[in-house]
Amino acid sequence: MKTMTCRQLGGPCDVEHRGESADDVIKAQDRHLKEERAGDTAHQSAREQMKARWRHPKRSLGWYRDAKQLFEALPEA
Repeated sequence: MKTMTCRQLGGPCDVEHRGESADDVIKAQDRHLKEERAGDTAHQSAREQMKARWRHPKRSLGWYRDAKQLFEALPEA
């Protein structure tokens, strides 16, 4: 089990996401960004970037690869 924060995944806060794989924490980040209130300007940019990743997955492979590498480099918690 490893932990990544919202900030490590491109967001503005230090909410922690835990998972067995990078995909687990990426999905948790997506849920976190969706759950933030519409008036939350701090998360607005990250939320828009997330939406763009899902709409254009081929263009987002660099972000995904970087997130996976960061996850793999983390120690087990």
